[in-house]
Amino acid sequence: MSFDGTPRPRPRWYHAQTDLDDFAIVSYRVDAAALARHLPEGFAPMTMGFEDGPGTLISAVAFKDRDFHFRFLPQVSIDCGQINYRAYVTAYGKPGVWFFGTDLDHPVVAIPQHLWGMPWQRDRIRIEADWDRAPARWRLDAGDAHCDASELPQPLTLLDGFADESDWLERLTHPTLGWYRRRGGRVGTYSIWHPVMRPRHLATTSARFPFFERLGLITPDTPPHSVLAQPRLHFDIHTPPRRFHPARRVGTSQARPAKRTIPQ
Repeated sequence: MSFDGTPRPRPRWYHAQTDLDDFAIVSYRVDAAALARHLPEGFAPMTMGFEDGPGTLISAVAFKDRDFHFRFLPQVSIDCGQINYRAYVTAYGKPGVWFFGTDLDHPVVAIPQHLWGMPWQRDRIRIEADWDRAPARWRLDAGDAHCDASELPQPLTLLDGFADESDWLERLTHPTLGWYRRRGGRVGTYSIWHPVMRPRHLATTSARFPFFERLGLITPDTPPHSVLAQPRLHFDIHTPPRRFHPARRVGTSQARPAKRTIPQ
């Protein structure tokens, strides 16, 4: 059975869109109980059965934003590097990702950081890739984080912890709902859409993400579970983010903007 993605919600004037260049998902297997300690009530790690036992996944998702803009203001766009640190969870039974934080290499980071109360910070981010090389190479340098990876010779079919290609495509590359802790402790939420990824499978020669180390989820010598990368990927971002209310329907991108929120 193949994974065909999700229907694309109708873009609204207040949504944002961007193309993500040199996109990579660098994932780590971690202990589910350790992850659960960082999650709010009602949230739980998405546990999986790996070859040597149970666990869950977290990912550093790095890319270069190209022409990020709001649909009502297309003439104002930004290009910069970005890293999202996320975990795969359920929120009151609904699957999605928990965002620990985001690094952005642009002054506009002040908007989500100070006005939205989101866990974003500014950092220098350099991402380089050579997709025509044999093997293809991908490299990240960002503050105290780095990753160097090369494409594996065989296409990816099976991935430890997943039943088949459709399973890992849906759960690891296609979560459309996200949650994060707002300043003050409340939970915020937003949704995105992108076409089905056709990623290439890379392996690291070196990798270090101290962000996850400081959370106690990995150690400096923890090897990545996988690296899935793609030269370019389009994203719709269903701005603005909203406060998360468990009793309400989660993830509807058709809701009108709430008062006193600003697009992400």
